[in-house]
Amino acid sequence: QEQLVESGGGLVQAGGSLRLSCVVSGNTLSNRAMGWFRQAPGKERDFVAAISYSGTTSWYVDSVKGRFAISRDNAKSTVYLQMNVLKPEDTAVYYCAAVYRYNNVWRAQYDYWGQGTQVTVSS
Repeated sequence: QEQLVESGGGLVQAGGSLRLSCVVSGNTLSNRAMGWFRQAPGKERDFVAAISYSGTTSWYVDSVKGRFAISRDNAKSTVYLQMNVLKPEDTAVYYCAAVYRYNNVWRAQYDYWGQGTQVTVSS
């Protein structure tokens, strides 16, 4: 069985920083790209960032480029999302998942989601 446990969210003022962590068990982290998605109240779940298995290549949605950085430590079975210069529009529940890209669209590989971690940015 596979498990994904997100943590690191919280309440922060605009301009502040947070680092999210996703600890993976099972085979999810093996030879798979990993990514982060977020879902704001009343909105659909959107792709945020992805990273290759080796950690050498990453992709970001335009709205977070230059502010967020995705990384991974396969020895610790953990994926991170460093979030800097946070804005109120970043407020959402953040989820990690194994990801793939089809027709230049990033999607979660599986049809289930974990609890996620809440990020709230005040103005």
